[in-house]
Amino acid sequence: TLPEDFAFDLLPEDWGHIEPILTNAMHRIPELEKTGVKMLLNGPESFTHDDRFLLGESPELRGFFLGCGMCSVGIATGGGAGRALAEWIIEGEPSMDLWPVDIRRFVPAQNSLRTLRERSPETLALHYAVSFPGRQHQTARNLRLSPLHSRLEIAGAEFAERMGWERPRWFNPERKPTAPELSFEKTGWHSLHAEEHRAAREAVVLFDQSTFGKLLVQGRDAESVLQRLCANDISKAHRRVVYTAMLNRRGGYESDLTLMRLDDESFLLVTGTGQPVRDRDWILRNLNSDEFVTVTDMTGAFAVISIAGPNSRELLRRVSPDDFSNSGFPFYTHRTVEVGPAMVRAARLSYVGELGWELYIPSESALPVFDALIEVGDDLGLKLAGIEALSSLRIEKGYCAWGHEIGPDDTPLHAGLDFAVKFNKPDLFIGKEALLQQKKEGVSRRLVMLTIKDSEAFAHGGEPIWWNNILVGRTTSGTFGHTLGCAVMMGYISCVDTKLDTMLEKGSFEVEIACRGFPANVTLGTPYDQKGLGMKK
Repeated sequence: TLPEDFAFDLLPEDWGHIEPILTNAMHRIPELEKTGVKMLLNGPESFTHDDRFLLGESPELRGFFLGCGMCSVGIATGGGAGRALAEWIIEGEPSMDLWPVDIRRFVPAQNSLRTLRERSPETLALHYAVSFPGRQHQTARNLRLSPLHSRLEIAGAEFAERMGWERPRWFNPERKPTAPELSFEKTGWHSLHAEEHRAAREAVVLFDQSTFGKLLVQGRDAESVLQRLCANDISKAHRRVVYTAMLNRRGGYESDLTLMRLDDESFLLVTGTGQPVRDRDWILRNLNSDEFVTVTDMTGAFAVISIAGPNSRELLRRVSPDDFSNSGFPFYTHRTVEVGPAMVRAARLSYVGELGWELYIPSESALPVFDALIEVGDDLGLKLAGIEALSSLRIEKGYCAWGHEIGPDDTPLHAGLDFAVKFNKPDLFIGKEALLQQKKEGVSRRLVMLTIKDSEAFAHGGEPIWWNNILVGRTTSGTFGHTLGCAVMMGYISCVDTKLDTMLEKGSFEVEIACRGFPANVTLGTPYDQKGLGMKK
């Protein structure tokens, strides 16, 4: 334990600690054996929960900015971090996408001394380790548990942590061997992932999405505030589910979310697992002094069960007297229904591109509703599914994810999501002027879909995209599409020097994976169910 007044000081030399490392270094570079040691510098370093530093304005205290927890990269990143922080202070918001280091990525449960004492040594130990896709920390786990956690654990869930929550990655009820779990190629759980993916396309799956962020926005000025913050028109959301963006002044995404109106002065905003702190802060910091609005984080108050697949309607009919037909429950609507022993809010939408509903259940009723669904689903092919299947299904369908395809530097015009922007609504929304200017000038890059037929290709996002041997972009998400039977990716390509239509019609594309180029087919639309018939039938 360091004394309270410890600052800019060193710790005693610890030769025993460094000896194994020094021995290996001398084995690798024999000349080091003849080199004297002038000084062994031993000082403390701060490590965060996820090995990334903290930057930005505290969501709890206006005007209190932080740039700390540098995780041994302070010298390398200090100049850029200082400039970014200065711009943030002057302009009132970041001038670029800083989400990986934004202080709002954490919740209080991740900030306890016990949690940090457990996690920090592991974070340090992994600082120079290979960053395999999906690597999970082993310490400081089970900080936040879904009401369904015990049932999912018994069912063989392998959990991953996000924002302190434990979320199922995949299910292994028969406890089959899954090594290797960490790989840039095919993993040992690939077949389990495939079964869940196919069940969503061919039968019905159940996702526990209780970790969705849920913000209750209430008050006299709730509608006018949300109209100013949201690019879509939210005034008609009484029975409709509204998909919308909240944009910054550059037209980039601060969040994408769905919105349901509960009454004249109450709205339920549903956002990603990692975003409720950020989104609540964004709403509150953009209130005018004379506006009356409250924003309450209701994430833990409601569980969310998502039902998706061709048999989802029949599954719900077996546990509910309500009408789930197309006419009785149209696409992108919401209402209160009876499911099992509970009254829940059901929203007809799907993040996987199939017929489906999201059920918002009071947490105390989550287990009875879950049990009722499981009890009647066997002959319908009902399977539990995790976030790996959710990810591959949404990528195959071409659905964007915040932090991957969309973020503060990406606009709806870049991502092809301008259908959710209502330029003609009477209220002026944040980012409108920037979008109108971009619409006039044209976009410099565009989100596309890519598929690779080579069975050796496994993409994860971040791979270079080449057109006629010219580097034109990178992928943002990648997976194996079990419906398409090949690697499928999303990514941005630059269309500054050559028009996009020309690039798609002439020449050839390659995606570089592990220094090897794989021929790729590139399209603007999804290669799966382009008309969305599966969701709307």
